[in-house]
Amino acid sequence: MLNEFRKTIPASQLPPGTMKTVESDGESILLVNVKGKLFGMGAICTHEEWDLSEGTLDGHNVTCAGHGSVWDLTTGTGKFDEPLDPEPLYEVEEKDGYLHVRRKR
Repeated sequence: MLNEFRKTIPASQLPPGTMKTVESDGESILLVNVKGKLFGMGAICTHEEWDLSEGTLDGHNVTCAGHGSVWDLTTGTGKFDEPLDPEPLYEVEEKDGYLHVRRKR
């Protein structure tokens, strides 16, 4: 579990309106830039283990390309026909031109 901030990718690799999956400390993390605000959430859909970065972004929601579950970046909860385990959330900060992440829950 990430208890301290860990360096990931250059901030330039995540312009507004984009998503990218990164690996940090053995965890797959979806980094998302929504109009300059940075979000971090578990990157692998808990329904069928699709990489959420392959889906679509609409505001604070990510739709999984696999089966259409919709994930809220602010809460880590997913909406689907069946109950879904929530995704972990991460704090994301930009420092010295890189994005750093730390697990929230």
